[in-house]
This record gives sequence, C-alpha cells and structure tokens, in this order.
Amino acid sequence: MATYQSNFVEFGDELKPMSLSSECLNSDDLSLCILGVAESEVPIDVDKILVPLKTDLLRVNTGFHSIVVRKNGKQWWKLVKVRFEDHVVIPTFPHGLSPESYSQYFDDYLSKIALDKLPETRPLWELHVIKYPTPTAAGTLVFKMHHALGDGFSIMGAIFSVLKRADNPSLPLTFPSVSTRSEEKRNNICKSGLSLISRFFNTVFDIASSMVHTAWFGDSRSAVRSGTHLVERLPMETTRITFSLDDIRQVKSKLGASVNDVVCGMIFYGVHLYTKMVEKNPKNSSKTALVLLNTRMLSGYQSLEEMLKNDMWGNHFAFMHIPLPSYSDGQKVDLKRFIFKARKIIKRNRNSMAVYLNGILLSLMGNFKGSEYPSMCIRLWRMPASVSQIWLDQWRKWPLLNTPSAAFISLYRALHRVLYFL
Repeated sequence: MATYQSNFVEFGDELKPMSLSSECLNSDDLSLCILGVAESEVPIDVDKILVPLKTDLLRVNTGFHSIVVRKNGKQWWKLVKVRFEDHVVIPTFPHGLSPESYSQYFDDYLSKIALDKLPETRPLWELHVIKYPTPTAAGTLVFKMHHALGDGFSIMGAIFSVLKRADNPSLPLTFPSVSTRSEEKRNNICKSGLSLISRFFNTVFDIASSMVHTAWFGDSRSAVRSGTHLVERLPMETTRITFSLDDIRQVKSKLGASVNDVVCGMIFYGVHLYTKMVEKNPKNSSKTALVLLNTRMLSGYQSLEEMLKNDMWGNHFAFMHIPLPSYSDGQKVDLKRFIFKARKIIKRNRNSMAVYLNGILLSLMGNFKGSEYPSMCIRLWRMPASVSQIWLDQWRKWPLLNTPSAAFISLYRALHRVLYFL
C-alpha cells in the first residue's frame, strides 16, 4: 500500500485536558467506539479518498490528530504527526469469490475490528477500505472512531461537512427545517404552569424508578438479553433491514404519529416478534432499552462551523431507561399497537428532565471521585435488554470522500465490561 503523509508536525509536550465525558468513555471499565459503514456504488480508489481525508477530516477537531496521554490520574490530548499508513487499512480476501461470499467475509471482518481496541499510541480513528464487491455495493468504507472524539451528533456533523450533493457538488447538504410551536400555544401561561408541575413529578419518578431498576431489579434473561458473562468479548453479527421512508411517512400520516413514533414502534414490535420466535414459552417479562439522548438544547441539525462556534462539539448525551412494551403469548397485538405505545412513551419522556439530571449527576460523580467512577457506575448498571440511538434522514445519494455512496450506517461497540449495542 502506498504511503500517505500529512503536513502536521510535532507540537512538543503541550497537553490539552480531555473532557470528563470523553475520559469516562475511555477507561478501564468502559471503552466505546463508533463504526460507520459507507457503501460505494463504484470500485473504491484509495488515492482519491485520501485527498479529502487529509484536507477535511483532520481540520474538524484536534482530537483526530492527537494521542491520549495519561498523567497524574487524568487523560490529556497531545497533538502529534499523523501517519496515514497507520490509519488506512486495506484487508485482503481470497480472489475470485462471489459477492455473497465476500459479504460473509465482510461481516466476519467487521466483527473482528469491532472487538479490537484502538491503540492509544496513535490518534483514535481508522479507515478500513474493503475493495471487494458485495450484493449491495461495489466497495465498502468502514470508519472506526473512538467515542472520546465526540458523540454521534458531532461525528455526523463532521462527516456531513466533507460530503457534497450528488446533483450539484458545489452546493452544501441541506436538511428540512424543524417546525416550531405556534405562538398561541407558547404563550398559554395556564397550560405552561400545568406542564411544569407535570414535568417536575415525571422527573422525580423517572430518576427514582431508574435508580431502583438499576440497584435491585434489572432485566431478566430473555431472547434479547442472554446474561452471558463477558458477552461483549464475543463476536458480533450485524443485520440490516431497509424500510422506505415514503412508507414510514404514509404510516405516520394515517396514524397521526411522528416518524420517531413509527420507527420506535417497529423496533419494539421487532423485539416482540423475535422474542416470540426464539423463546418456547415467552413470558410477559421486563425488558428495558437504554436510550442515548442528545442533551444539546437545539431544535435541529447544526453544521460543523456552528457547533465549533457555539462550543457544541464533543460528548453531550445522557442515558435513559425506557421500558419496552411486553405482552404474553396469548395476547393479540399488531404493529399499530406498538406504534401507539411508542408514541405514548416518547411523549411521556419529553415531559421530563431526568435525562439532563442524569448527565449532571454523572458529571458531579466524575468531578468528586474521578472519571473512572461514573464509568464503573455505567458498567455496574444492571444491563438492559437493548441500547438504542436513532438517526433519521431523507434517503439520498452523495459523494463521500470523492466516492459515490448510496448508504451510510452507524454502529456502536463497547469493549471490555459493557455489552455492545447497535
């Protein structure tokens, strides 16, 4: 493979402190990575993709050209020279196989790199270039980045900053504007007062129930929670199901729900059907999703420049327990019922500040007892059946790193003592 060098130079011994949230995600108890899979419509030219990689990606944030230094019980960023040959990996598979066979090789390779921990002797990111065709792509790019660099909102903002529109590369990507509430509803003092009282009681109940669930109960073993010791070190499998956004919008219109309601309802219904299929005698057992929620007070997508200007880059998220709808085998349920249930759950959790207080609580624990303590607390939470984060966007094609791409999928992998999740 050719050697690619950047223009970055050594910056001496100057260290920049790592944020507490990033430290928590890069500890002995918790190490969380993000895997982004981009499928290409044409064979991948490595020389082409490295041009924007060197000029665009590394300017996004200093963490992309910094290593982790541990000193005096804390973690620091140190700017270093980036050696691209250490970060761009091109695996070799057997020649002359069918796309279906290469798809299996790709799945095995993805499982392998998901288990590997990123070395702290170089910046915490990698780009894997799979040049073999699969049934859905002529080639595949896999970005592996440590969560210490930033959360999904930051990383997607960085990726969107290097994307171009397929129909007109000179124009930036655009997103639909978020609708706002009417002025009349906003100025209804009586309704606002009742909502504030309701939010207070919901917040107290959510925090109390989450702590009780964590300390004493937890989820029982089921088809979606094996309870196997060190399950995070076992190979993972990925499965993809594609839904038409037009179909989702049609369901949304007929049921008077939101897109999030429909998608969450489908996930809940899928868990129900899987449990019913795998378990011989499915019971109405407790199942909980640990949902990652963005805690930025924003009404919609922000560009990379806006995030950096407003100091919104980094890890700004919190965890929240969400009970999954569960029904016994004798009860007749359909997708519509799960969508309505999802809408009720989402509406209920929007009227609570527990997620923000959970984030503040973890920060206080880290300030007083060190970053390892909140990481250990997250690990010691009785692990839920599943962990979810949803990213929705209009279906479109765009050139990524000078390569026409048709799909982008984000995955998460937690190493060491925490369950992995997608």
